[in-house]
Amino acid sequence: MSKRKILFAFILVISSVLSFIKLKAQDDYKYEIGGMAGTSFYMGDANKTKLYQNPGLSAGIIFRYNKDLRWSVKNNFVIGKVSGDTQSSGNKFPHGQQTSFSRMFYELGSQVEFNFFNYSDKFGYLGAKRFSPYIFTGIGFTLGAGEKTFFDVNVPLGVGVKYKIKDRLNLGFEFSFRKLFSDSFDVTKKNENFNLDEPYKIKGSVLKNNDWYSLTMITLTWDFGTRVCPCLNID
Repeated sequence: MSKRKILFAFILVISSVLSFIKLKAQDDYKYEIGGMAGTSFYMGDANKTKLYQNPGLSAGIIFRYNKDLRWSVKNNFVIGKVSGDTQSSGNKFPHGQQTSFSRMFYELGSQVEFNFFNYSDKFGYLGAKRFSPYIFTGIGFTLGAGEKTFFDVNVPLGVGVKYKIKDRLNLGFEFSFRKLFSDSFDVTKKNENFNLDEPYKIKGSVLKNNDWYSLTMITLTWDFGTRVCPCLNID
């Protein structure tokens, strides 16, 4: 074998090794797991318009599947507290009646997230950024504790931002509303003379007279599950 062929073969091997090392150095991750904590508040008959009225504490755990650099599916379990008082609602109720409530709730849900930027601290050639705003929606189930329990489907609508502090570690902030499909989230006691389940005796619908609650959460997650090539489906 000539010296030229030996040199060519050597260069080819070195180039292949360097390419492999570079590829491994840019491994991405398919999954995240972590926690979140923040505040929750209620909107309904006892609070029609005011954000963060009677806020309670909330916390939860997250599991996120990152399909690629733009799309993710997040699963969460949240425990929180909400409360309300008609005396601070600004509403007038039949016969001047007043009531208040407080309850713990438990949520299990899934959301689809869309990142506005390709989210990663690697893959600069794809225009990836370690910071990205995102939007999300999905479906979940809410269980409310109390003398009169509550159970309903919820639809979350939210926005957030995420930042990759370093390889594998992500910090996030998100704000969301949870749309419920009944008007009894604010009813915690049985046999009350007056409660907030259709207090004006006007039948609600999917878009009218139903309760909501909101979550404002800080999230911290850890990446795992190596994915070598995140370059598919990110157009």
